[in-house]
Amino acid sequence: MEKSGCYLGMPDVFSRKKRSEVMSKIRSRNNRDTELALVRLLRVNKIKGWRRHQRVFGHPDFVFSRSRMAVFVDGCFWHSCPRCRLIPKQNSSFWRRKHAENKLRDQTVNRTLRHKGWRVIRIWECDMRKAGVVMRKKLKAILNRNRSN
Repeated sequence: MEKSGCYLGMPDVFSRKKRSEVMSKIRSRNNRDTELALVRLLRVNKIKGWRRHQRVFGHPDFVFSRSRMAVFVDGCFWHSCPRCRLIPKQNSSFWRRKHAENKLRDQTVNRTLRHKGWRVIRIWECDMRKAGVVMRKKLKAILNRNRSN
């Protein structure tokens, strides 16, 4: 079953124990390529006032401090995109639980930030690949919200 350029149905070459060891050593490097794509789109559309790597609850990818807006670029696999539905066949119960925990954490971050007076925008990784209508709408929303304050 191939989706979005990755093959998920292939049997693993490692034992479960070895795969767990290998995966435990992998550290997050964020979604750098997707974030840089959004940086380019923000610049092309002359949207200003954003910063990256700010100390805000939930670690948003982009922060518009003046308008108190947090923008997250969510990876389709890790945040369980409803359109992409990328769940590996190997150890699927683990991945379903992991995705559920990630979605719950995202909801908690959204709720907490909104409670603190922040606006939250979440952009799916797959939307970034379509730099067309969907992204123009989201960028327009960011631009309008940013200018309103």
